Amino acid sequence: MTRDGLRSRERFASVDSGSDPLTEAGRDYHVPVLPREVIEKLSPTKGMVFLDGTLGGGGHSELMLKSGARVIALDQDAEALAFARQRLSGFGEAFTAVQANFRDFARVLTEAGVDKVDGMLVDLGVSSHQLDEAARGFSFMQDGPLDMRMNPLEGRSAADWVNEEAEVELARILWEYGEMRDSRRVARALVKRRDEKPFETTGDLASFLSSVLPRHGKTHPATLSFQALRIAVNDELGALEQFLAEAPDWLKPGGKLAVISFHSLEDRIVKRAFLRYAMEWLDRPEWPEPRRNPEYCLKVLTRKPLEAAEDEVKINARSRSARLRVAERIGS
Repeated sequence: MTRDGLRSRERFASVDSGSDPLTEAGRDYHVPVLPREVIEKLSPTKGMVFLDGTLGGGGHSELMLKSGARVIALDQDAEALAFARQRLSGFGEAFTAVQANFRDFARVLTEAGVDKVDGMLVDLGVSSHQLDEAARGFSFMQDGPLDMRMNPLEGRSAADWVNEEAEVELARILWEYGEMRDSRRVARALVKRRDEKPFETTGDLASFLSSVLPRHGKTHPATLSFQALRIAVNDELGALEQFLAEAPDWLKPGGKLAVISFHSLEDRIVKRAFLRYAMEWLDRPEWPEPRRNPEYCLKVLTRKPLEAAEDEVKINARSRSARLRVAERIGS
């Protein structure tokens, strides 16, 4: 176990009579990542109010609720909401769950009569349950409809994107969201194939990508293409940027902003936003002297992102790629 993981376990044990959030989280149909580290950094206590912007199965929310805090949670996925509402029904009015994208948190908080919170958490990407459900169309390991929408009732499916977008737009998506060096070649191949037969299932798309892309080690050839399509379908990076632009204004002084990311594109956006808000002074060669940063409002608490300890990775292999960054609101 890493030193950070050990400290997080000791911290939680001292607060909650020896219970371990990693063990508690294992009951969920979606196992939340970095539960010890999240609770360590957010430090929820009775009377506090938190936003869980990505509810999932409710694992993180449950840990905050058990500390006595109130939680307002959001999720686009109706299945996740139904599961979490039933699971956390015993917390009564302390728990509120709303179907919404976390980019719309300001509207939800306003409608709930909340103007400031003590902490905010978003756990980005797709959930374990969504990956494991073939019918949701997220996974290339199981055959199912080519969908990938977090909310299956809104927006265009992955099949719509693959079969309708222009070749140049497909190449851009694969390059920007999948960071694929072969983006133009793959886009050209996708367009040629769809003209013969449209893509309808995840298995069909994964098989085709395997035929045009080489395998690198254990990584499936379809991995980056599926990631890119999912990000495009759900406008994940746009939602993250909008959330980060508004989140600091909703934190009380001392309130914490925590973001868990799973790939470099997300983590880079979070890192840059935190650094922008944490820079007190700005300076340019053409200025006679430094100027105070009008956006200065955060103190970064994680110089480097926190990662899962060895014992968590053994329980939940998907936690291996998780990165947690946390910042604290300063001033008024």
